[in-house]
Parts: sequence; structure tokens; C-alpha cells
Amino acid sequence: MRIIIINYGAGNIKSIQFAFKRLGVNAVLSNNVDEIKGADKVIFPGVGEASSAMKMLKESGLDKLIPTLKQPVLGICLGMQLMCNSSEEGNTKGLGIFNVNVKRFSNAVKVPQMGWNVVSDLKSDLFTGIKEKEFMYLVHSFYAENCEQAIAITDYEIDYAAALQKDNFYGVQFHPEKSSLAGAQLLQNFLNL
Repeated sequence: MRIIIINYGAGNIKSIQFAFKRLGVNAVLSNNVDEIKGADKVIFPGVGEASSAMKMLKESGLDKLIPTLKQPVLGICLGMQLMCNSSEEGNTKGLGIFNVNVKRFSNAVKVPQMGWNVVSDLKSDLFTGIKEKEFMYLVHSFYAENCEQAIAITDYEIDYAAALQKDNFYGVQFHPEKSSLAGAQLLQNFLNL
């Protein structure tokens, strides 16, 4: 199985690569359009600021490629947010895969949200073997609103989408590569899709 982690300059790519290695899978870093198109599964990671990350995607043409992919694609953290319609971070237009907008938490709570939080209302094969109210690790200041495409929710100030799915596209706000056994199970479930 050929797993490609999109390497576009935003990110937590090494920790994701190590997480797959622990599962016995060699995930390859690439920004090559043909390699990404030919992968069995694609990981779209991201740590950083939305408008800068989108600029890097546009410079490499990946903004046009990602929405056309037919194999399972998993967006992680900022990767998931960039798959949404828009983000308040840098007033950024997203890839429009998920029909939802990304908002900033209010100043009423500590931002960024950082640490372990429970995910619930799990609705996808991505969560096979993961129990309701399992803890996942999050670090973020912006969130995707709860919506029809949410396949898990979590709460910090308000309920918001912890995970999204549309067709072959999946997104998680939390970091499965840093979420212990439950995160490893989620990555294994993604490989099994």
C-alpha cells in the first residue's frame, strides 16, 4: 500500500510519518502531483497559519489537485480546516470540500485550545474500535463549526466538529499521531478503508 503525506511546507509531517512507521507502514513525503495521484491513501497534514499554508498549496498547484483526488484522503488539524469553505484565520478561502466555515474561538476561553479532549457522536468507519468519549489531543485556535458533515464532535466553549467526512475525504481536528492508542487505531482504520 502506497501512503503519501503531502509535503507542502506546513507541518507536523515527521510525527505523522513516525506514527505510520509504528503501524508497520512506510509513508512517503511528497509534493509531486503524479505521486500523490498514484497513492492508495493520502494524508493532508498541517500545522501553522491558514493563509500562509494556502499560499504554499497554490504555489505548488496542490490547491487544484487535492479536491480532485479519488482515493481516501485524511486532513489533519490545519489540513482539515483548509478543506473547508473558508477560515477566519487570515480571511482565507479554503478548498471547499467540506461545506462548513472555520471560526476563531472567542476571547472568553484560553486560546489556543491545547491538550486532551473527549470526542463523541462518532459516526464513521474511521472510529471503528474507538469508544465514545475517547480522549484525543488537540492544539488549535480555530474550529470547524458543527455541521451535517461532522462525524465526531467535541466541546470547547461550544460544540464543534472534531471530524468531518464527505465521500472519500476525511478530516480530523485532533492529532491522531499524538493521541496514544486511540489515535493509532484511527490511523489503522484509515489504512483499512
